[in-house]
Amino acid sequence: MNSHKSRMSSTGQSLVIQGSPRLLRRLVRNLLENAKRYGQGNVTLDLTQHRIYSQEFATIAVHDRGPGVPPEQRKRIFEPFYRLPGAGEREGGVGLGLALVKSISERHGGQVRCEARPGGGATFVVELPIRLS
Repeated sequence: MNSHKSRMSSTGQSLVIQGSPRLLRRLVRNLLENAKRYGQGNVTLDLTQHRIYSQEFATIAVHDRGPGVPPEQRKRIFEPFYRLPGAGEREGGVGLGLALVKSISERHGGQVRCEARPGGGATFVVELPIRLS
């Protein structure tokens, strides 16, 4: 993996994530496209940071107001070619977008998960290790 720095601004402070800028852009684009495809209404993205012991993490959270993801399906949706039951062809996609998000997250030392969004919908959360600049 080429190691470059991708900068994202959050509350006026730069966050430096070691990794491939092309892959990190793909990760964010896939999350946003997925939320737009299955969500209804506004899609929002939050970028925050937090510390666990001595390691800082960037958290990318994409929120939608779609139908949500049942708890028993929240891990399976990251499997290649898996789509939720009832996802029709009209929505497009073949079930690779979230699998790529998982692969890119893990390649950069991070993780991804899906959570229920209060009030309806889903939140996709990616946590990646960072360095403060």
